[in-house]
Amino acid sequence: MKLAFSTNAYMRYPFEEAAERIAGIGYAGLELMADVPHAWPAGLLSGPKTTIREAMERYQLTFSNVNAFMMNAIADHRQPYWYPSFIEPDDGYRRVRIDHTRRALSLCAELGAPHITTEPGGPLAPGQSREKAMDLFVEALKPLAEHAAKCGVLLLVEPEPGLLIETTEQYIEVAERVGSPALGLNFDVGHAYCMNEDLPRQIARMAPHTRHYHFEDIAATRVHHHMVPGTGAIDFAEVVQAIAATGYAGWLTVELYPAVDDPDGAAREALRVLGPLVSAALAGR
Repeated sequence: MKLAFSTNAYMRYPFEEAAERIAGIGYAGLELMADVPHAWPAGLLSGPKTTIREAMERYQLTFSNVNAFMMNAIADHRQPYWYPSFIEPDDGYRRVRIDHTRRALSLCAELGAPHITTEPGGPLAPGQSREKAMDLFVEALKPLAEHAAKCGVLLLVEPEPGLLIETTEQYIEVAERVGSPALGLNFDVGHAYCMNEDLPRQIARMAPHTRHYHFEDIAATRVHHHMVPGTGAIDFAEVVQAIAATGYAGWLTVELYPAVDDPDGAAREALRVLGPLVSAALAGR
């Protein structure tokens, strides 16, 4: 297990500076935001791609993931992260999300990252049935999973409260219907806590599907708001031990996009809390 930090907390910094800061704090990995201002795939020319690669090499960082969930570049008036979604009733607007995800998969392969994370279907539209929304989601994911397989990368779905797929358990239906080895689960520990999931149990149960973890703390109210690990109610010692027990050897990426006012402070405190827990879990294997 290795700790990484997401650049979506560094939206007020260019990528090169974000990478320098994340490495300087002590992280070995970095999650790249496939969005403005770091790496919006639709407008990313060869020069900026080279800059990203050079910065990763200069600061001896490895990509933990490419985050294709957020779409701030579209500036949808409804919400900048979830919209447009995979289950938009309007086919043309739905296509915006699909095309972005396809471009993000190609970018992921080009940069040598292992996978992208994406939304779990978005919120239901007024009057939209869950059954119809699920059909739309699966219909979108099948060709995207094929593209991921051709690119040699993975497409990871991230369950989130309030969206079509809210729990890790609900992911199983998606995986069965898509039926592609290129599809996987991004297990967001904070999201699972919000949904009252038994974290050690679900970590063990979902291990065959999980290809990456997101870490953030959540208040005891279980309201979905990302907090620095150690400041909320999640027992991260228990969580890290449960992950270690599955034999997982990949990345644990801290995702604190609300921390834009002080990303360095959030990254530093998260590492202070999580670093010893990961070291202890690895020593105990």
